[in-house]
Amino acid sequence: MQDPSFIEEAQLIDVREPEEVAQASLPGFKILPLRQFGTWGSVITDEFDPQKDTYVLCHHGVRSLQVAKWLQTQGFKRVFNVSGGIHAYALKADPSIPTY
Repeated sequence: MQDPSFIEEAQLIDVREPEEVAQASLPGFKILPLRQFGTWGSVITDEFDPQKDTYVLCHHGVRSLQVAKWLQTQGFKRVFNVSGGIHAYALKADPSIPTY
């Protein structure tokens, strides 16, 4: 079983749009909307450490998978897509998070 403190060391990226984040969110995630990729894509390695565990989240796991794959091409070694996104997380782990 993984030590629950792993999340304190991890980098957390949410690629949903601001209006989606306003409906449901998880603490600790940096909001980097995929639609604004052009503004943050070129500086991602300035803000995040490619050697650290990096978790990427969206609504259902599709956009986050795209970003996770792209991060790997940028030298990120330990990238994890939150499969099923915040929707699955709300259903399986925390029903207090609204679904939309």
